[in-house]
Amino acid sequence: MPTVTFTNLKKKIDVPEGSNLRTEALKQGIQMHPGPRQYLNCMGNGFCASCRVRIKSGEDHLQRKTWWEKFLQLLNPEWLFARIGHEKDLTLACQTKVLGDCEVESTPPMNLYGENFYS
Repeated sequence: MPTVTFTNLKKKIDVPEGSNLRTEALKQGIQMHPGPRQYLNCMGNGFCASCRVRIKSGEDHLQRKTWWEKFLQLLNPEWLFARIGHEKDLTLACQTKVLGDCEVESTPPMNLYGENFYS
């Protein structure tokens, strides 16, 4: 079974291969949605972009729906701003399948004032 390490929480969970990252994290008691979004979210449909995670390592062990992430930028500007400077390593946990060991950071902050925002 693959191991997912949440670097900011210092937690490791074992998940079945091919399982959904958000679903398995919530089963293990890991909070995937910040603040009031833990109650007001899209329940894993990929619309709210609040279950975003930053991939630290093992990107090749995650199966992402990149076409949905690109389409979501049109529907939800929060996802567009959250990805600035992290286009390659930020993904939605609800749209990601775990195929092997990886390390992720849950609920990363938005990069509104970072060096890549205005460049």
